[in-house]
This record gives sequence, structure tokens and C-alpha cells, in this order.
Amino acid sequence: MLLSGPPGTGKTLLARAVAGEAGVPFFQMSASEFVEMIVGVGASRVRDLFAQAKQAAPAIIFIDELDAVGRSRAAGGPNISGGHDEREQTLNQILTEMDGFDPRTGVIVLGATNRPEVLDPALLRPGRFDRRVVVQPPDRVGREAILRVHTRSVPLAPEVDLGAIAASTPGMVGADLANLVNEGALLAARRGHARVSPQDLSDALERIVLGAERKVMLSEDDRRRTAYHESGHAIVGMLTPGADPVRKVSIIPRGQALGVTFSAPDADRFNFDQSHLIAQIKVALGGRVAEEIVFGDLTTGAESDIQQLTRIARHMVGRWGMSRAIGPIAVIPADGMGPLLPGVSETSEATQRLVDEEVRRIVESAHGEVSELLRSHRPNLDSLVAALLERETLDESDAYAAAGLARNPLAQPEETPPLVQS
Repeated sequence: MLLSGPPGTGKTLLARAVAGEAGVPFFQMSASEFVEMIVGVGASRVRDLFAQAKQAAPAIIFIDELDAVGRSRAAGGPNISGGHDEREQTLNQILTEMDGFDPRTGVIVLGATNRPEVLDPALLRPGRFDRRVVVQPPDRVGREAILRVHTRSVPLAPEVDLGAIAASTPGMVGADLANLVNEGALLAARRGHARVSPQDLSDALERIVLGAERKVMLSEDDRRRTAYHESGHAIVGMLTPGADPVRKVSIIPRGQALGVTFSAPDADRFNFDQSHLIAQIKVALGGRVAEEIVFGDLTTGAESDIQQLTRIARHMVGRWGMSRAIGPIAVIPADGMGPLLPGVSETSEATQRLVDEEVRRIVESAHGEVSELLRSHRPNLDSLVAALLERETLDESDAYAAAGLARNPLAQPEETPPLVQS
């Protein structure tokens, strides 16, 4: 059985749980432990591992990070180094041991990997890792249950609502949630709290998602420009259909950024429609456009925004078939894969030029709409900036109130003028 999924989802813990429930000997090794500089050592270790498991049968063998030795041999290229040859011999030995099992030996092999798409087809054929279990990030109910596990030994204040925390952490895996509880406990200890409060956990989430605060003294001009940049993101997010609600806006420097606008959906998303992707592009453009409108020039602060919106637009055109000019054809390989990915042929220069033109068309169209939106809602932008400069960080309710906008602007009649805080 092959367990696959993103890092931190609990594949190794799941394998340990299986061994505990089965009540049988459990042999665990990481695939990287098989690989040595001396050719043949890895294959020998595989033979020893399987021999021990057969003697202790019924037993479970768990091979973690299977892609360390199980990568496809077809895409590996020529044997340039002994290390590569060692991995191939180790893989061949694993294939031989799994294929040569007597059905009565009672040994089950579990494997775990973050990248099942790079594994050798011989590992995935029937009779080997033919059963595959995809371990996805948990949903809201799962996140709440994981939080309850990690907070069993942590004294929590009575007002802590784990359900609300689970709802505000979409996309987080078990390792992230464990880190969140640990950071919250550390903050409570530093502040001298007897119990972990909701504010401790909220600040811990802010630290994890947005980054740690940097003690940087910004000039008044930089603070004002940063406030307009982040307010541009926020106003576009508040007014664009399909965009995620704005949860927090801050002009406190964190990580590499001088300010942060954090948005998160009300419910977990498992599929992204075209309107939502366009909304993401518009929100990413909001900061740069706000600077254009207010200051008439540009800064380097929009670098990460430009990278994000370019990636989304290129994937819309080249991977998700959302361009009529290209059609439902994959012309960009999946992340981390080479150009020889099955189903993705080499593209001509004309097609590559067409992809670039379509990406530019999508971004320029969004840029024009965002410019019009922010110009027509300039009072809301200025109002949010004034609140940011005064308080530096605004939560969801405070941000919408400061901008003078309702939480759901689509519910308002179209002729209603934008509300401006007095």
C-alpha cells in the first residue's frame, strides 16, 4: 500500500497507527538510509530488512520517502555516477523482494511519498504498490479534531474556541496545527499567562501565516506608501466577486514584506473556478494599482504580487484550458516536472508566443478593471489608509468598518453609493 500526499499530512503517523492497531512487529526505514556511496550496500540492507520481517511474520514494513530510491528509471538519464547506480540497484532489490513474496509469508509493505508521480512504474504495477491511499490536508472537522489532540496537554482558557480556529486555518496540515498550538503556548508563557488565551492563538496564527514582526523603523513616506499598497489589496478583495474575504490588514513589517493583507475563504476550497482565479489576479494587482493612482510612480514592493499573478495567469492558459486561443491543451508542464511529462508535448515557438500574449491579455484586462474600481472607490481607499496609519493592524471587522464597506458587497443594490466612514 502506498500512502501519498503533501508534506505534514500524517502519512508516517498513519503507518504507525496501522502497526499499533494490527499488534504486529513494525519495521520502519527511510528510503534514504538504503543509499550509500558503496554500490551494493543498499541492496544488502533491503535483503536484511525483508529477511527480518519474514522471520517475525506477520509483520509490517514501512518505507518512508520512497521517492529517494524509487524514482522512475526512464527519466533518470545515463548512469553518470556510482550513486545513481546504487539507487537503481536498491530499487531493483525492492522490486525483487516484493515480487518474490510467498502469499503465506504474512508481510505487508507500506510506502510513503510526497511525489507519487515520479515513482517508477514497476513499483506501482499490480502486485506491488497497487493500493494507493491519498492522504489529503484535513477539512475543517479534521482540523478541529487535530487541534483537540495537540491541546490535550496545553491549559486553554475557557473562551478558546477550537472550532473557530479550525475554520480560520484552511489548507493547514497536521504539522502546521501542531506548530500553531506550540507557538500559542510559547506566547502565553512569555506573557505570563496561566492559560493560553484566544489572543495568544490568534497572534500565533498571525506569526505563522504572515511572518514574524521585524523591528524596522520606516519613514513616514514609506509607511504611507505601504498603507496605500495594502489598502489597495484589501479594497479590491472586499469589492471583487469571487475573492476571498479579507481577514487582516497590517503595515507592520513581517518577513521580507513591509506589510501584509491576509485573505481566507469561509469554507475549504477543493476546486477553483475561473472567476475566483481572475479575482486572485485582481487582488494581487490592487497594491501596485493603488500606488499608481495615488503616487503616480512604482516601487519594488509589488515583486511577490507580480510573481503570484503571473503564475496564476500562465497556469490558466497553459494547464487549465481557460483560454479560447489555446483551448483545452496542456502546453506548460506540471510543477516540478520536465517538459517530457506524459500528455504534454513539446510546444512550438508560435504556441509559446500565443501563451505569452494570452497571459498579457488576462493581466492587462484585470489591470484596467482594478484601476477603474479603485478610482471609483477612492474615498474608501483613503478611509482604510487613515485607519491603518493610526492602528497599523486591522482585523476583519475593523478593516471592513474602516473602509466603509459591507462584509458582502454583492448584497447591496447596484445603485447604492459606496459607504465612507465619517
